[in-house]
Amino acid sequence: MNHLHAMKLKMKPLTLLCSLGCLLLLSGVIAACDDTKTYAEMREDEDDAIAAFIKDSAIHVITQTEFFDNDSTTDVSKNEYVQLTSGVYMQIVDKGSSNPADTVRANDIVLVRFEEQALLENSYGYKSYISNINHPDVDEFKYAVTSTQIAGTFTKGVMVEYYSDTTVPAGWLIPLTYVRNNAHVRLIVPSKMGHSYAMQNVYPYYYDLRKIKFWK
Repeated sequence: MNHLHAMKLKMKPLTLLCSLGCLLLLSGVIAACDDTKTYAEMREDEDDAIAAFIKDSAIHVITQTEFFDNDSTTDVSKNEYVQLTSGVYMQIVDKGSSNPADTVRANDIVLVRFEEQALLENSYGYKSYISNINHPDVDEFKYAVTSTQIAGTFTKGVMVEYYSDTTVPAGWLIPLTYVRNNAHVRLIVPSKMGHSYAMQNVYPYYYDLRKIKFWK
């Protein structure tokens, strides 16, 4: 009897340790779950990142009405960006060709030099940056128009190599309506108007698109 009682006494600390271990494991699982943000929280982070970038870059945001009243231009000397209904912020640095007919058309091939800067840190703790400014080749995509939408498909370049996705970000296509051959624009593109990686992770990006050329 005494031997059995002694065994029970020895088991109690072990049982207590097991219980503590289970609690710690459960706490870790709960903490991991708490680290997972909701889509609403990710959107809030995105909005905060865009607002911080606008503030830090001393950007002056104008309305679409102001933009159209000023012949669809932005005053670069005032660092103006127009906020479009799509959520994209756009600055037209240079409209390009002086020929009004020198605009993009369906099935044109568009060539572009660009810089892309993420406005939020990724899971590795840094804001990604890619560019083809010093690359031997430019990025190239085909511009398509249907009765309901416009679209672009990358045929070659850094973007398709980096993201393994041929779909051109919708935010890249919006400026083409307002510029002509050899234009230069800067953009703040929210995730919903970005590439698939941006949409999946709710990441906004800043773009500098230079030497936009249209090939018929």
